[in-house]
Amino acid sequence: MQDSVKPNGITPSQTVGPFFKYGLTPTGDYAWNDAFTNSTLTPDVTGDRVRIEGRVFDGDGAVVPDAMLEIWQADAQGRFADPQDKRALPNASFRGFARCGTDKDGNYSFDTVKPGVVPDPDGKPQAPHIVLAVFARGMLRHLYTRIYFSDEAGNAADPVLGLVPADRRATLIAVREAGKAVYKLDLRLQGDNETVFFDV
Repeated sequence: MQDSVKPNGITPSQTVGPFFKYGLTPTGDYAWNDAFTNSTLTPDVTGDRVRIEGRVFDGDGAVVPDAMLEIWQADAQGRFADPQDKRALPNASFRGFARCGTDKDGNYSFDTVKPGVVPDPDGKPQAPHIVLAVFARGMLRHLYTRIYFSDEAGNAADPVLGLVPADRRATLIAVREAGKAVYKLDLRLQGDNETVFFDV
């Protein structure tokens, strides 16, 4: 008996967005509580409390209303909440991880502490920074970048930032608002002024 089903060939890859926002960043919009919030702040945390905010844009310059962003960072003393970091953790309950979704206007925000200096694999000091992962529709893989701070003198000698062409470094540097503990950084997934993303 001959099979009447004809093969259609290889099917194309599919993205999983915008389900990231629906499943992982409900923020009260759905019938369950958010597993993670956009804040790393804990009762025992020390250091300068800051807010990082901005908007996410696609390659056409339109806002992305259903992206998901995650951050991972050291505390103000440069310690990570991870078993691989064997140093003492003065902020015992600090997780260093937070997650948020963008709103209908593409806005995101994180409340955290400014991280301290951490060494790179060769022991060289890295300027205070936060690792940022971006998940969004239309992307087969999430993207990794970094958030640096405009008022940090250590940026000039940072070994990773030094790998980025000088004319593109601004896409990684959050600018502090005058008189506020707020840093602004827009993310552009493609196109003009595309954010620098790292191959990790």
